[in-house]
Amino acid sequence: MYVRCFKCPLRVQRAFTPKTEEEVAVIDRLKSDHLRIPAGSDFINPEQADAELYTVFSGWAFRFKELDDGRRQILNFALPGDLIGLQASLLDKSLYGAVALTDVELCVIPRRKLYSLFKSAPEVAYDVTWLGSQEHAIVDDNLLTAGRRNAAERICALIAALYRRAETLDMVSNGVLDFPLTQQHIADALGLSLVHTNKTIARLKAQGLFSLSDGKLSLVNPRAVGRLAQHFEKDPAPRPIL
Repeated sequence: MYVRCFKCPLRVQRAFTPKTEEEVAVIDRLKSDHLRIPAGSDFINPEQADAELYTVFSGWAFRFKELDDGRRQILNFALPGDLIGLQASLLDKSLYGAVALTDVELCVIPRRKLYSLFKSAPEVAYDVTWLGSQEHAIVDDNLLTAGRRNAAERICALIAALYRRAETLDMVSNGVLDFPLTQQHIADALGLSLVHTNKTIARLKAQGLFSLSDGKLSLVNPRAVGRLAQHFEKDPAPRPIL
């Protein structure tokens, strides 16, 4: 179902900064399509030369890079409102892949329209730059996590960040988040072995920090999770959405 930007239900979420009618009209003209991608399907391939720019309308996705032997590093997870493909749109080819973690819907912005946006609508173009910088900041924090945090701190940092982001999107109901990440996804995102990930999650659950079962996540002791993760921001600051 093609959803016009004027009627986008995401725009009223507290996660996003409000836009003027003129800015929404610009974004609406940028959009060319609305795609449904089934869970497990790639929508950007590594080294793809014609990747478009996407805003996640619904569902979860992730970006990844992998070695020749198949070992994979998940770079970040994308939730509704997140922008995917900026780097791929600006460079000759994509340096990463992107996969639908769940069934996802994507708003498509053709890469050919991106350059002219900086001349015709600098306010919206600034939002693109801001979103690219924010993605860079997330990857920087992920590098800190992988390089300096121990296994328990890594897992708590990931869970806390995703849970807080989901809260601002009203994806948490009665303290419970539908959490589609498997332990393999968590391991691939944090640079841990699957065995170490399994054991650490089991220990943290036994200590009463969080509950994670059958795709449902709840923070039983959010303060303890925050202390271990060194993640104290209650709500992420509102951000732009294309």
